[in-house]
Amino acid sequence: MSRTDNGVPRVDDRTLRAAVEEFLYAEAELLDTQDYAGWLGLFSSDALYWIPVAGGDADPTRAVSIVHDDYGSLSERVWRFDSGLAYAQEPRSRTAHLVTNVRVTGVRKDESEGSGSVETVEAEANFLTAEFRKDVQHTHAGRCRYLLRRSGGEFRITRKTVELLNSSGYLGNLSLLL
Repeated sequence: MSRTDNGVPRVDDRTLRAAVEEFLYAEAELLDTQDYAGWLGLFSSDALYWIPVAGGDADPTRAVSIVHDDYGSLSERVWRFDSGLAYAQEPRSRTAHLVTNVRVTGVRKDESEGSGSVETVEAEANFLTAEFRKDVQHTHAGRCRYLLRRSGGEFRITRKTVELLNSSGYLGNLSLLL
């Protein structure tokens, strides 16, 4: 992969970026329509969903995290939302997830045993999530960093890191999914 004069990785495949954008827009729609099972279906079984307190290069095993869920923990979180046992979400939040500045920052091709080629795509996007709950609107903003595995033309999230602008400040009831 080449780099621009200011050191930013350059991925010249506009088709890949468009596919990643559509995937991230679909993820936002699943969250906004509260289709949490559908959202969970976007993740691979070895996925990590992480909201660190510090910046994105921190070690999640050594740093404080707001959320640090493997696929099993994420499945349980989704189960609580869908079962009505997420009491911090009574009443449920209504949200609008806005995704912007999507960039593909890296691509690695891996050979999978017997099933053809698998790509790991690194992507970033800025986000703004408006949340309305109990007659109060909150906004959450930041950057998401993704590792996406693509096999057979389909993406799966293997890692999603949500870097909140105010991660070390007051967050209120951050019981929704970003």
